[in-house]
Amino acid sequence: MQKFATCVRFFVKEGKTDAFISACETNPAYGEISSFLVQTGDLTFVWNAIFENEQALIDARPGMISNLDRLRGYLQEISPELGVTDPVSGPIIDEK
Repeated sequence: MQKFATCVRFFVKEGKTDAFISACETNPAYGEISSFLVQTGDLTFVWNAIFENEQALIDARPGMISNLDRLRGYLQEISPELGVTDPVSGPIIDEK
């Protein structure tokens, strides 16, 4: 069965980076095979997770939204259309 991944981009509020990182360290796992948080700039981050299949990703969404709700106070709006996250998900095409 094909693995699935999700990637979520965040912009953290000025002065909240350390608190955001600390809060992320207590995020529970929701069935992902692996996940990691990447700091891509002073205030920008991307969270990536790999799931065994599409259904595992779908099943994890309520928990991931719960984590996001806990972190919203640290995040700034990316745009009116996106809100505070820019998520994308899909099948893993190539894995090394």
